[in-house]
Amino acid sequence: MGLVYLFQAFAELMTLSNLLYCFVAVQLGIIFGMLPGLTATVGIAILTALTFKWDPGNAIMVLIGIYVGAIYGGSRTAVLLNIPGTPASAATCLDGYPLSRTGKAAEALGLATTSSFLGSMVGLVALAFLTPLLANMALEFKSYEVFWLAIFGVAICGNLTAAKDPLKGWVSGILGIILSFVGMEAIQGYRRFTFGVTDLMAGFSIIPVLVGTYALVEILDNLSDVSTPTVVAQVGRVLPRIKDILKNWVNIVRSGLIGVLVGIIPGVGENIGSYVAYDFAKRASKEPEKFGKGSIEGLIASETANNAVVGGALVPVLSLAIPGSPPAAVLLAALFLHNVRPGPLLMIEQPLYIYSFSAMFGLATIAMFILGIAIVKPMLTILRIKKSILMPIVFVLCMVGTYAIAGRLFDILVMICFGLLGFAMRKLGFPEAPLVLGIILGPMVDENLRRGLILSEGSFAPFFGSTISILLIIAVFFTLFGRSKPVRWSLQLVFAPLRALRSGITNRLGRKK
Repeated sequence: MGLVYLFQAFAELMTLSNLLYCFVAVQLGIIFGMLPGLTATVGIAILTALTFKWDPGNAIMVLIGIYVGAIYGGSRTAVLLNIPGTPASAATCLDGYPLSRTGKAAEALGLATTSSFLGSMVGLVALAFLTPLLANMALEFKSYEVFWLAIFGVAICGNLTAAKDPLKGWVSGILGIILSFVGMEAIQGYRRFTFGVTDLMAGFSIIPVLVGTYALVEILDNLSDVSTPTVVAQVGRVLPRIKDILKNWVNIVRSGLIGVLVGIIPGVGENIGSYVAYDFAKRASKEPEKFGKGSIEGLIASETANNAVVGGALVPVLSLAIPGSPPAAVLLAALFLHNVRPGPLLMIEQPLYIYSFSAMFGLATIAMFILGIAIVKPMLTILRIKKSILMPIVFVLCMVGTYAIAGRLFDILVMICFGLLGFAMRKLGFPEAPLVLGIILGPMVDENLRRGLILSEGSFAPFFGSTISILLIIAVFFTLFGRSKPVRWSLQLVFAPLRALRSGITNRLGRKK
């Protein structure tokens, strides 16, 4: 039945206005992806503000188109200039740029385009058919389980976005949770941390926070870095080589599945998915020595995975209201702004919305492939625009978009303050993604903790009383302490008998042979 609903949703979208919205949005997303510093998150944040008063269907379609187009568009500069247009394309530089240096720029761009399309299609399948299953499971979540789920989301986001120093990621996430407490709390309407400032009674609006933390930080980061070259290489035809695609079908399927699985994990993101798939491709390759020197397998793996992550990241957005990546976090906020309530109740309140959303994603994927083959080359001229000209224009768009939502100068102040905070965090090595995720998930942590304590009359026992809660607690524990020596030593003791048993069975089978 799900397939029938999906085709029906596709048929409803096939109008001239919807196609126009979709193709323009995807092309705009490609531009954001091509321009170093203007990431998918920045594009969605700016367009969320600008489309605030649009029809919800058109607005969501535009934001999905921006997301899909931007993740793909980052491969342009990665291949041609060795500059990842978005963090998702960082792994693409490893083999895309060496290919272009050997005169195979057109081939590399064609492979990146086709791999991105195939990866997005794998993500579409996951989005359309895994989301209802996960949503039905999510109906088992009560206040106790949702509290631990939110804690897990912030913990794993901090852990994976600051791999070298997870403590910085967790500090960033906790700071986001604390900042989310500012304003009137939802249960009793009590003012918290307002310090007598009337504008703070409503807390920090998510759009100014997102635009400041992502867009303004990128603007400041780009203007402070003058080392990025602006010369654009000449590119021939952008056409995929079918034989390379068919020869790498195992690599494509494996990378697509890895991308989906990584995307489903809250707060991880496309860049990690592409690196994981790249690593698996290198391990499975018959020619691992070519990786980093112009390997077609490596290029296909990274581009397939980072686009598959998009579909995977949107699965927990719709089913659990928890973003799987920073751009998905902005999209989650946009859904709430347009009166769509993602989460466990979505299948009850709007049971067919998942298929409409999936159809929008599928249409954006098709538009991405068509535009990627047809008119990418003319768009490369945008790369010649100097940062000193481009970034002030983007800043003006951020100011206009932020002010247009509520017409409050306070929101512009919030945007600037969070931009300066995010810029300082980036320079000190603290990731911004856990901060934003903490602000989004903070009310979920606060309200479900307090609601659970009200239901249990002050007892913490129900928070540890269900199988789901215990599994989530274990997941949080290993996320926070899994790298510590005592935990690793304990795990070695636990699994030592199993290793001995396996080796004994292997030895016996060897003797019988």
